[in-house]
Amino acid sequence: MQVKDCLVSAPGKTILHGEHAVVHGKVALAVSLNLRTYLKLKASSNDKVCINLPNIDTFHCWDLSDLKQFIPYINGTKDEAQRLDAELVRRLRDFVGFTNGNLNGNTACLTFLYIYLSVFASGELPALTITVWSELPTGAGLGSSAAYSVCLAAALLSAAGTIPTSLREWDQTARWCQEDLEHINSWAFQGETIIHGNPSGVDNAVGTWGGMLRFLAGKIIPLSRVPLLRILLTNTKVPRSTKALVARVKDKINKFPSIMNPVLDSVDAISYTCEKVLTCEPITGEDYSILEELIDINQHHLNVMGVGHPALDTVCRVTLAKGLHSKLTGAGGGGCGITLLRPETDSSVVQNTMQDLKDCGFDCWETNIGGPGVQQHSPSSVKEEILEILEQY
Repeated sequence: MQVKDCLVSAPGKTILHGEHAVVHGKVALAVSLNLRTYLKLKASSNDKVCINLPNIDTFHCWDLSDLKQFIPYINGTKDEAQRLDAELVRRLRDFVGFTNGNLNGNTACLTFLYIYLSVFASGELPALTITVWSELPTGAGLGSSAAYSVCLAAALLSAAGTIPTSLREWDQTARWCQEDLEHINSWAFQGETIIHGNPSGVDNAVGTWGGMLRFLAGKIIPLSRVPLLRILLTNTKVPRSTKALVARVKDKINKFPSIMNPVLDSVDAISYTCEKVLTCEPITGEDYSILEELIDINQHHLNVMGVGHPALDTVCRVTLAKGLHSKLTGAGGGGCGITLLRPETDSSVVQNTMQDLKDCGFDCWETNIGGPGVQQHSPSSVKEEILEILEQY
């Protein structure tokens, strides 16, 4: 089977408001982060299936003849992402071999092989090479695994003809229709299930649709007309356990329910207020003042919940000295923080703030939130340095 080459990308994600409160039935706002993962799918004629993941130093090739042994164990058809096939996952896990200590690489290969085999199960397995490069740091709570899964799903479904190629000859970038995006998202969720076990579905939904999503009690609702917002993203590089932090918040709520439940209600109100501001155009200077106040209030609430960290306090202090407002994003206890930039914020202020944060030992990027979800690219629409990496393999 001959497949068409394609080039796709998907964004990372960050939580604007509602982290931890969402676990207790409150609203969270998740937004796309314009640091993206790029995937190039290239047809091959050597009867091999190869994957190159230079970010995590993982490179593998398999003979088509070895992969065909799994076809009898695949349930369903390429047109539907059914419940995860645990038996196929088990067999592929044995095949990949989780023995060399490269857990991220092993899991990434397992995810790729699962989606590849499932999507092409009803036809002939094609020889191809997948190369992925990401601007997202791994393990920072920024949806890097979901962006990877979304890219895999979009490229492989397109290659199989399950969804149409969205890019026309004169396009720089193109997106799929709602039905096709739902198909991509369902397969990306399978990938996230392999990687994380029990994902919420938020990360892959943001990677698929982009923009901003409201997440409440397991329901994910994409919001329309959300503006792009400039931010600084700071990675404190302090490791943390999401599971332990979630448990810490729960313990505090159980210990002080009359104190903590109003805090959760306040965070819920912050999310709704933020959504209201961002979905009313145009965004004015007064609106930015409201957004900054909401950031400050929520950061204090998160400290009250016990998920702050001295490194995150440093981010808030350093940025506030420049008149900028920051909060943690995600699980807290370290990890990442976001800083809102007004449109008129001078570039010298941004550069000086970034340098101050880097001097603290943090990684820092200027980027934006609210950009597009998964899309197909012409090569000319991709940054030259990324294209060079993808074309090395």
